[in-house]
Amino acid sequence: MTRQHTKQPKPLLIRRAGQLVTLKGSSERPLIKGQMRELGIVENGSVWIEDGKIIMADTDEAVLNRFGDRLSEATVIEANGRLVTPGLVDPHTHLVFVGSREDEFEMRLNGATYMEIMAAGGGIHRTTRATQAAGEEELYRESYKRLDQFLKHGVTTIEAKSGYGLTVEHELKQLRVASQLNKDHPVDIVSTFMGAHAVPLEYRDNPDEFVRIVIEEMLPAVAETGLAEFNDVFCEKGVFTPEQSERILEAGKRYGLKPKIHADEIEPYQGAEVAARVGAVSADHLLRVSDEGIRQMADKGVVGVLLPGTAFFLMAEFANARKMIDAGVPVALSTDRNPGSSPTESLPLIMNLGCLKMGMTPAEVLAAATINAAHAISRGHEIGSLEPGKQADVVIWDAPNYAYLQYHFGVNLVDTVIKRGQVVVKGGQRV
Repeated sequence: MTRQHTKQPKPLLIRRAGQLVTLKGSSERPLIKGQMRELGIVENGSVWIEDGKIIMADTDEAVLNRFGDRLSEATVIEANGRLVTPGLVDPHTHLVFVGSREDEFEMRLNGATYMEIMAAGGGIHRTTRATQAAGEEELYRESYKRLDQFLKHGVTTIEAKSGYGLTVEHELKQLRVASQLNKDHPVDIVSTFMGAHAVPLEYRDNPDEFVRIVIEEMLPAVAETGLAEFNDVFCEKGVFTPEQSERILEAGKRYGLKPKIHADEIEPYQGAEVAARVGAVSADHLLRVSDEGIRQMADKGVVGVLLPGTAFFLMAEFANARKMIDAGVPVALSTDRNPGSSPTESLPLIMNLGCLKMGMTPAEVLAAATINAAHAISRGHEIGSLEPGKQADVVIWDAPNYAYLQYHFGVNLVDTVIKRGQVVVKGGQRV
């Protein structure tokens, strides 16, 4: 479907939610520490929507007191005592690619490590070859299907990285596809340039030359097109060093691209400290982050985007979310959707893992997958909470309360998704 930009003729009223989770008052900055448990819950809540925006989110009585004389104008959706939340936000995906790597999954089950597979020309390099060979139509078609899955799981906004091109031509190709999908699909897409996702095999013995290409050739070309808002780098032993990562991120800032970083995923590598130094919007992964890196991220307000699906799929140690939250790091959650280490579009599953494997509470994971995730892509003023003036991205769940989402794990509890005030999923299916 093509996104509708015209004004909607009728208001939309969502009535009588058993719990309406508003996250009211969280638009200015991400939530930290105990704030992540303050969800702004309204019992027997209702939401009035006009022209794709939230006008009021309050008790059913309060909403009817204000808009009762206009009830005949509105399309009414009865929540019937179910849970209503903001649309989920996924702030870290590698959306645009072709192919899959299930054979590498078997290799890992037989003892090969992720980095060993990558060093042998598999992993990111394999997906890069497939993505370079694919045309834009094929990339669009496969990525559109993934977006449908995200939407059916309650995700209304995602971040999408390039990084499977590794040349100017193919990085721009990925970003063009993401831009077209953003125009055509209900899910909003925020684009990140990630030319520094891996060192191509031909530069394995001279990685600084590839760093030069990223800085002097790729970044100017990306900036000229305006196709990306963020610049990301994989800071990891065997990929990009902290010094190289910092150079790439600082160069991106000169072109107006906000910094993000893949940090401390496989082993402690000073990635969080780099994030703090460059003023990154987020540092992502953080499975092996140092205590000093946590302290610096908290001091600088860097959002920690945690990706438990990756730890789960790679059978690795999970990030210590409890330590980060208690230290004052604003924590968000994401699928890290990619073909090698987290092939899932289910952000609700990631929320389950946040509780079961990272010590987070049901309230914290909901805040992490909505308002904090929105702040991780600089969208906290537009989405992530149900407040007047914000975009009307709303999910109705087949659940009586927010804790039930984490209790009843492994199934999709999404019933209805409303994007910009329009119903795009009903009864769990795309409209």
